[in-house]
Order: sequence, then structure tokens, then C-alpha cells
Amino acid sequence: MVQAPQRTAFSGPALIRLLARLTDVDVPESSQSLSDRLSLWLGWTDAIALSSALSNAPPAVAAGARAFSDAEESECARVRASLADAIVGDSVFAVARRRGSAAQALPQGAPVDAPVDYAVFRQRYLSMQQSMETGIGTLRARLRAMLAARTPAMARLAVVDAVMERALSERERSLLAAVPGLLKGHFERLREAEQQTLADAEASGDALTGKPVPAAPPGAWLNTFRKDMQSVLLAELDVRLQPVEGLLAALRTC
Repeated sequence: MVQAPQRTAFSGPALIRLLARLTDVDVPESSQSLSDRLSLWLGWTDAIALSSALSNAPPAVAAGARAFSDAEESECARVRASLADAIVGDSVFAVARRRGSAAQALPQGAPVDAPVDYAVFRQRYLSMQQSMETGIGTLRARLRAMLAARTPAMARLAVVDAVMERALSERERSLLAAVPGLLKGHFERLREAEQQTLADAEASGDALTGKPVPAAPPGAWLNTFRKDMQSVLLAELDVRLQPVEGLLAALRTC
């Protein structure tokens, strides 16, 4: 099996480490601090809004706010589990059973030697991204509203989070939308590696019997790719949930 070239190990989220391992894009780790990189992503209107949120008097806190409870914790856990289950249980990413014909590793109804179109995987990945963005965005707004009703300091934090979400959402969407394009190279390398392995096995044969040397069943490379794509999606889910985890941590202190 072909593996991506070895590179300097990246620190940071599992998503970055996975992409560095699976893709052939060799990008050096940035030497800039997080604040310096963020400053390049914020436009002047975003900078003004953020400055106002940090320097102006915090919004007034309404009386009689509902207390943070286990219900919110449970809802966050439910949203995370629902999105993770959708990724793991999706038929496009389902790994074929070990037993049975090699055709189980290929799309349903396709012959063993049928070409596999990466566009199917790309479209499903983008669909999963949309589901994550919608579900997590709704949850984040709900937690932010609860935070804004706690104390003046927490209300300020809620405003800052809203400003940062507006400022960075387009950049985040653009960067994450590039991920399925990066994985296409991994898809093609795995397929080409199996084709070469099968060709070598057929050509070498057993010197005594003249029979081909046993090789991995055709289509097995798809199982590897499906598991890798699932891993990347789950790692992306963790990254997208980080703002939610921050709001939850703040609410727990109230």
C-alpha cells in the first residue's frame, strides 16, 4: 500500500495531523502566533466590531434567566453523538464486511472491475459538512443566548463570540470545503497502489504451478479510504465543536 511521504510532524488538532499524513500537500507549520494569524483573517469592519465588543459597556442582563442545567449538557452531547453517528453510519463510508465477495468493498450493484467515481465521496463529504455547520451553529447560538443572560462579563463574552463567528465563518467554510479536494489524491494513490499490486501478483505467479500469487481482494483499498475519510470527518467535527465547548465551559462557571 502506498503511504503519503513522511514529513515533519504537525502539532495541533487531529484534523491537521490526519491531513498532513494522508495528503501529498507539504505545507510547513506556521511560525506565526495565533493572534498574528487571526489578525490577517479579520477585516477592518470585523476589527472595529471586536474592539467595540471588548471596550464598550456589556449588554444589560435580563432578570429571571433560566439556570444552566444538565439539559443543556445533554443537548450538546446529543448533537455531537447524532453528527458522529451520521458520519459513521453513512452508507457511502460503510466499510465492507470481512467475509463475502470482494465486490462488497465496491459501491452497491457495481461489478468488481467497475471504476469508482470520487465525486460520490466528495459530494457526501460536503453534505456532511453542511449538516455539521447547521446543527452546531444552532447549538452555538442557543448557548450564547444563555450566556448573555447570566452576568455582564458573560454577556460581553457572548457578544465577542458572536462577532468572531460572523468574522471567521466565511474563512472557516472556505478552508474546510477544500478538505475533500485534498483527500482525492489519497483516494487515487490507494487505488493505483492496489492496481499495481494486483498486476505484480498476476505477472509473478508461482514458479512451480504457474498460478498467480494470492493478493488482497480487488476493491479492498476502498475500505481503507472509507475509514480514512470517516476519521477526517470525525476530526473535523471535533474542530467545529470547539467554540461550543468553550461556551459550555463558561456556562459551567456561572
